[in-house]
Amino acid sequence: MAHRVLGTTVVLAITVATAVITLPTAQASTPAPVTASASPAGAVPAPAPRRDDFNGDGYPDVAFTAPGATVGGKAGAGYVGVVYGSKTGPQTSTKQVFTQDSPGVPDTAEAGDAFGSSMVSADLDRDGYSDLVVGAGTEKAGTADAAGSLTVIWGGPQGLSGGATLLTGDERYAGIGAKTVVGDFDGDGAMDIVTLGMGDLHVLSGPFKRDGSAAAPVRVIRDMDDLRHLDFAAGDFNGDGRDDLAAVVHDGDEFDARRIHIRNGGAKGLAEKYTVVNRPNGYRLQGGETIAAGQINGDKYADLVVGRTIEGYDSDLDYPLALGGMITYVPGSATGPRGDRAKVFNQDTAGVPGVAEVHDGFGASLSIGDVNGDGYGDIAVGVPYEDLGRTKNAGSVLVLPGTASGPTGKGTVGFNQDTPSVPGVAEANDQFGGAVKLVDANRDGRAELVVGAPGENADAGSLWVFPATASGVTAKGSFTFGHGALGTVAKAAKLGSSFNR
Repeated sequence: MAHRVLGTTVVLAITVATAVITLPTAQASTPAPVTASASPAGAVPAPAPRRDDFNGDGYPDVAFTAPGATVGGKAGAGYVGVVYGSKTGPQTSTKQVFTQDSPGVPDTAEAGDAFGSSMVSADLDRDGYSDLVVGAGTEKAGTADAAGSLTVIWGGPQGLSGGATLLTGDERYAGIGAKTVVGDFDGDGAMDIVTLGMGDLHVLSGPFKRDGSAAAPVRVIRDMDDLRHLDFAAGDFNGDGRDDLAAVVHDGDEFDARRIHIRNGGAKGLAEKYTVVNRPNGYRLQGGETIAAGQINGDKYADLVVGRTIEGYDSDLDYPLALGGMITYVPGSATGPRGDRAKVFNQDTAGVPGVAEVHDGFGASLSIGDVNGDGYGDIAVGVPYEDLGRTKNAGSVLVLPGTASGPTGKGTVGFNQDTPSVPGVAEANDQFGGAVKLVDANRDGRAELVVGAPGENADAGSLWVFPATASGVTAKGSFTFGHGALGTVAKAAKLGSSFNR
């Protein structure tokens, strides 16, 4: 039986911290250069702009959300936090917590705002420091309930501080900031933002000024087909030097209708029209609810991974779908994502630990990164509703290796709170794996695994960090932190609901 050690999150019944926690002086006041290295396939991908180094010391940082958190007695106001990278990985000693009551952050924390509904990071003002963009999808604007808002917290040599409002919803249930993605869609070198509002895409073009103003008026791409976007990812899928927008959508009357849509980037930004990713027979490739973009097979094109947890039935193929959840790998190419080369994985795939069971949620969260330094992107897959014995919805995380031909089940490793050396004990409804992130926070060429369990301790939530070695992610040396370390109110906070993307 797995070794168990005491590691449950300490719950403190105190008011959420609204002041910025002062960081020690950054190791370098100017950003470290980003270099490109030849991939195993011989191609040299263009160097990606650093999107997650808030203090410019050269080490990527990790931001996380607690959208249900109580702030100043306001339930569900929400907060976001960050731990900074270092030569030894993420350091909880260099932590910050931000709410809408924090100095320099616009607006005021209110009940039900859900500050942290979405979160992305990028250098918006081109000063060399990454900035944090935070959505509050149920923010009230005037008398308009759930109008939503999008806020930036600026990076700098001492870390994140201050901020500005980027966009606010102007009608009831607009939901601005509920889902957000960032990328350079017009190829001008400045990062752009896309957020969802009333089903339409709102495009904010960079670079941005410190008052939050964009380089051009907000462009709205209307949803004329009732697509109901579920998740976004951005990447250069066709290698033309501009990011493209991938979306998983619910586009039919059936509850399980799922598709993958691509809007290409261009000189004038995102295309108005989308294309559908198809299978070899011309039928639409099945989509899902979650999507991630990254380099997996080592070529110069960004690849897609789609997670599907809703179990349904494919009438085109006449078979059941996604028992327990599945992920679909779609490689990029000169013509964009190739649905005819897609590969599907679940817990019945050879080499993948576990068994596909109803409602496991395999694919509920996704992240792509190179965990062993071999030049291929590996895939972290959250399985937050996995039962461990009789412990319901305890949750687990699996890491599938990447190869020149894409991901493989062979060599997949899995972790949960009953894995030896992992702090804590698996308990019902922990939802370990509700969020996952692969990030090379110590810049050794191998990405560490960060895991959120938003259901831990009756929805208080907590976070885990797993080191990476030449053999990949390991439980040895893993650690957990939560509200006790952050000084925040634990009740129903759902800490670890998501990470910066």
